[in-house]
Amino acid sequence: MQYIRLIRSNRDFARLWAAQLVSLLGDWFSTIVISALIVSYTEGTGYQGIAVSGFLIARMIPPLLMRPLAGVLADRFDRKGLLIISDLLRALVVLGLLFTTQSPDYLPLIYVFVVLQFLVSSIFEPARNVIMPSILYRHQLVIGNTLSSITWSAMLAVGAIAGGLVAQAFGTQIALVIDALTFVLSALLVATVVVPEVPRSELGQPPRKAQDKSQRTFADGLRYLWRNPQTAAALFVKSGQSITSSDTLLIIYGTQVFVVGEQGVASMALLWAAFGVGAVVGPLLTNRFSDDSVPVLRRLISVGFALIVLGWLLWGLAPSLELLALAVVVRAMGGSVNWTYSSVIIQQIVPDDYLGRVFSLDFAGFEFVQSISILAFGLLIDAAGGDTIAHIVYLSALVAVLPLLMWVGVVRGIEKRESAEAVNGEF
Repeated sequence: MQYIRLIRSNRDFARLWAAQLVSLLGDWFSTIVISALIVSYTEGTGYQGIAVSGFLIARMIPPLLMRPLAGVLADRFDRKGLLIISDLLRALVVLGLLFTTQSPDYLPLIYVFVVLQFLVSSIFEPARNVIMPSILYRHQLVIGNTLSSITWSAMLAVGAIAGGLVAQAFGTQIALVIDALTFVLSALLVATVVVPEVPRSELGQPPRKAQDKSQRTFADGLRYLWRNPQTAAALFVKSGQSITSSDTLLIIYGTQVFVVGEQGVASMALLWAAFGVGAVVGPLLTNRFSDDSVPVLRRLISVGFALIVLGWLLWGLAPSLELLALAVVVRAMGGSVNWTYSSVIIQQIVPDDYLGRVFSLDFAGFEFVQSISILAFGLLIDAAGGDTIAHIVYLSALVAVLPLLMWVGVVRGIEKRESAEAVNGEF
């Protein structure tokens, strides 16, 4: 009910949320379709694993390179305008993907259009995250970010299934046209959002002097992190959990191991849907143990890392598509908890002047580690072959223990420092 109350009481957030809803629906339409198209184009070539990894990396590397500029843009210019321009440009790029559906000869062109799409997307995401504290009151941040996170997850579930069904029934081109139209609708919804000059999350907080826009450089953002190690620690979460990316293995399992439907579209859609369900359930469960304070959110992130390890172990043991889907749910629960709470921590402790650059650095770290992980998985899959693919899953479970242990150590260090500062403050 608190999510429904937020949507009813805050019209600006409701419109931004609706824009996210429709654009994500289209995103997952095209992700399922393009993944299946690449698998079909590379069947029997011997480089299918690296081809799939290349598609995922094409979604990661462009934003990574664009992040320094994107963060500065989000802190210097009208954030709402950046969202609208980004949506309209993405609609045009997705329509360009229609040319790649004619023949395997157009495989390289798929990567070109994907790179262009995610170059533009790298501007959209930081700007959207930065607008959230402007239109949400401080007590609404956790609920708003949870709703945003589970919306991403729910649309992953709904969009994956819908994308698979539409592709089966009407073909790849119709799915891509739907994706383009969702970006247009998202732009129209964002245009109706009113962004107040003073962020609502800062109302009631001590007034402070805003930083001059000409001084909002990327280097200044790095200096801010150096001066604020607690913020830097929050930036570890998304990148730390990405050391073991599930995307490549999920596509390979859906199209090569447990295959349902033509080219594995149905099984792949089911696994993506399971990921979406897990990502919805994760923060909804852990919110019951949260008081919205930063210390409690840090501890709940430890639970998220532990769920990731458990998910990988269950994945390796799964003998069927149904049990694999359950393992994917658990893996996604941990990732979603970490993503949601690390974003809330940043929004609570970082001044509005720096939010764009900090979120850009947060996403850049995630994309850098995720890209390396995806490439490594692609190479391991091609080298190992289908008979030993389960070994890669168990290796992932082992590697996932490392960020869990590191985060537990970081939290203990921060809590000791905060306790010492509190004691010194009393004297």
